[in-house]
Amino acid sequence: MELTRRDTIRLGMAGLAATTFMPFTARAQGAGDRYAVEGGEIVINPIGHATFVMQVPGMVIYNDPATDPATFQGMPPADVVLITHEHGDHFKPETLAAVVGANTRLVVNPAVFGKLSDDMKAKATQIANGAGTEVGGVRIDAIPAYNTTEDRKKYHPQGRDNGYVLGVGGRRIYIAGDTEDIPEMRSLTDIHIAFVPMNLPFTMDVTQASSAVAAFKPAFVYPYHYGESDVQKFAADVKAAAAETQVVLGKWY
Repeated sequence: MELTRRDTIRLGMAGLAATTFMPFTARAQGAGDRYAVEGGEIVINPIGHATFVMQVPGMVIYNDPATDPATFQGMPPADVVLITHEHGDHFKPETLAAVVGANTRLVVNPAVFGKLSDDMKAKATQIANGAGTEVGGVRIDAIPAYNTTEDRKKYHPQGRDNGYVLGVGGRRIYIAGDTEDIPEMRSLTDIHIAFVPMNLPFTMDVTQASSAVAAFKPAFVYPYHYGESDVQKFAADVKAAAAETQVVLGKWY
């Protein structure tokens, strides 16, 4: 699969410095995609499938660390670990044990909290849909993530799993988790960076995903958790429906 992207994007938003992307072929290990925010920058490194490392001012966040622990080599240690739900491609106890340090905090949904060891529970905050918490100055709100198509509801029932909206440096970041194009996603506002899944039968197809993105219009969107889905078509569909949204094709596989 060919992945293309612009090397440098300059945004016409007042008060926001240039956002610079390095091509994958030239990017140094751990260099990441960089976005200017108040107090510094956000640096995003895709690790694999639904797993990524995001550095924000004063904090390093690991999302759904479920890849081989070796894939985190060269990454800074985690201050916060977010887990959206209990499936093995999002929650892997042996990987969690490898990346969680003495001072790492976990933010998880209640179903995952119930599966944690006592040691991990002592480090964890559980938040359900509609609840929120704050860690190190970063606001973390749990929003729903679920299937709406009848024969897919068994994968992610409504009310169990989390997506997350993070408040960082005056910007909002949306991590969808495993979901279809639910009303709660479509009604989001002022999202700077979004991570949106697309793989059948577990989440949604490319058409659903691009339609949802066109509804809430993030400044940047990463297709992730996409398996064999056609992300080039997703990028083209988003460009046609929401030209103000920049699709960023990360190296997830």
